[in-house]
Amino acid sequence: MDPSLVIGLVLAFGSVFAVVTLEGAHIGSLFLPPPMILVFGATLAVGIAGNTLKDSLRAFKAVPKAFTGKAPAPQESIEQIVHLAEKARAEGLLALEAEASDSKDPFLAQALQNVADGTDPEELRILMEDQIGTRARSDHADSKFFAALGGYAPTMGIVGTVVSLTHVLENLSNPDELGPMIASAFVATLWGLLSANFIWLPLSARIARLSELEVERMTLVMEGVLAVQSGAQPLLLADRLRAMVPERGTGKDGKGGKGGKGAKDVKDKEAA
Repeated sequence: MDPSLVIGLVLAFGSVFAVVTLEGAHIGSLFLPPPMILVFGATLAVGIAGNTLKDSLRAFKAVPKAFTGKAPAPQESIEQIVHLAEKARAEGLLALEAEASDSKDPFLAQALQNVADGTDPEELRILMEDQIGTRARSDHADSKFFAALGGYAPTMGIVGTVVSLTHVLENLSNPDELGPMIASAFVATLWGLLSANFIWLPLSARIARLSELEVERMTLVMEGVLAVQSGAQPLLLADRLRAMVPERGTGKDGKGGKGGKGAKDVKDKEAA
């Protein structure tokens, strides 16, 4: 689990709490049910209205993954593919069928099964590219849903403030109550801005980023499997795949990067 989303949200809301406390206000004055119901309820409602029900439900199902999602480790995929290349060279492509059965990655397992079945390389590339594209479009729809909520929320906050100010104007005969009523009116605007920038937009960005990393991993696997099918030399394949990954993802800290253990193991096997 990558805790960046949780850490970010805790720090963001903690900053608001600190400001309210330092200003001498009461944090409870921000948690007023009417404006919060309007902002959150109306925002979700118009978000659902702007999408299909299926899209909305799928977007909400992506929320847990946004919190618990783990960034893929490219070096692990590279080492796995190099292992597959070595096995294919030693035992033939049919040996990959057993690897497909043992793989916990459905994308890789299906690709290996197709290689073992003798699928044409071009047809296999088209199939895998279609799968990658479908995954990217699905994740984009989820990210777009929460980005839309981030756009609606501030407007819903303004609507809540206008409604509350209308009520204030109806009670001008009670000047002693105007101050608290006006303060309460602006709580809706506050929650509109907070929910947009502290919840919806970060969720959208998080889902989009995790999707980018997963698509990169799937692309790496696709190129690796196709290279294995064509009989690529393992050491050269490892260098080629490493070149596809940004330096931050290749484990240059000695945990499997180009100069790390993973590359050394491949070179030792090639030398043998």
